[in-house]
Amino acid sequence: MSALAGATFTVVTSEMLPAGLLTPISRDLRVTEGTAGLTLTVTGLVAAVSAPLLIPALRKFDRRAVLCALMALLTAGNLLAAWSPGFSVMLAARVLVGIGMGGVWAIAASLAVRLVPSKSIGSATSLIFSGIAVASVLGVPAGAYLGDLLGWRAAFVGAGGLSLVVLAALAMSLPSLPTEREVRLGAMVRLAGVPRVRLGLIVVALIVIGHFAAYTYIRPVLEEVSGVSAGQIGTLLLVYGLFGVAGNFTSGAGAARSPRATLLALGGTLSVTMALVPLLGLTTLAATALLVVWGLAYGGVSVASQSWMLAAAPEAREATSALFAGVFNAAIAAGALVGGLATDAAGTTAVMWLGGVFAAGAVLTLATTGRRAPVATPSRT
Repeated sequence: MSALAGATFTVVTSEMLPAGLLTPISRDLRVTEGTAGLTLTVTGLVAAVSAPLLIPALRKFDRRAVLCALMALLTAGNLLAAWSPGFSVMLAARVLVGIGMGGVWAIAASLAVRLVPSKSIGSATSLIFSGIAVASVLGVPAGAYLGDLLGWRAAFVGAGGLSLVVLAALAMSLPSLPTEREVRLGAMVRLAGVPRVRLGLIVVALIVIGHFAAYTYIRPVLEEVSGVSAGQIGTLLLVYGLFGVAGNFTSGAGAARSPRATLLALGGTLSVTMALVPLLGLTTLAATALLVVWGLAYGGVSVASQSWMLAAAPEAREATSALFAGVFNAAIAAGALVGGLATDAAGTTAVMWLGGVFAAGAVLTLATTGRRAPVATPSRT
């Protein structure tokens, strides 16, 4: 399970690395910060498409071999990004990262039920998704620190090296994992029409769009609104990530009992917190306090929404995970895109309010239509 957590950590670190390096990337590649945010948009879009397409396309291949191949692709994408002499090459590199990320996320998210006893599925799922929260703690802040010390390209080289290490760990630690059942694209389309699955996808899309509209541009917001220096950015992102890890495990326990209640609480907290950043986050101390709450709330979104999705269709775990990964990453791309448009058009303050509006929309949707949603993590059956 730790190797799978390492895989989710690595793909999320690779995806989110530009968030902590947005300013130097935009300066070095001679684009605006809003344009530089496309490094996240492109990766999210490609991951959103690749997740649901790779599962049926690779339906006959052993999942251990597939995971290793995808990690190799991720390595190539990170190293190409480190070398990129211009923005077009950087975008091509981020396409490779998106393909690797979409496939790894879709497969890893569904494997807990195959690797642990039924009573441990909830905690195992939390462990796999802890890689996402820990990526916020170590991955993105470490990238920001490394970027300040050695330049942003060194951060991508580090991500490429980490991908190789995780590839080796997966190859050595995972058993052979033949496909349980063949998944076809048509079946996945029909699955997306199941009411509880559809509701879960809508809710997670709104929350994630709101979060990434704001978080993609958190560095310029902290610098311009809160007066945080460049040297303090990594520290504040580290604080955010530490509380994100705590939120992951706390919300994992709550989601095992009630995914709906957990998602309502997380979405409401995110909505209020993002909206308050431009109003109350005017000092480093105030911004830190808001980032603590933000981290606690968003740290639980992945595991809580995955618990919802698996409970909504326990008989189609891998297909559901692929849909979840696709929508989640499409939402990341959409959030980065609308955040970039808002930043270029109205300034960094606007993205915080925009993020709050999307999260509030998720709460409203779930509160008015989710009363008959599943309330427990599915069993192995």
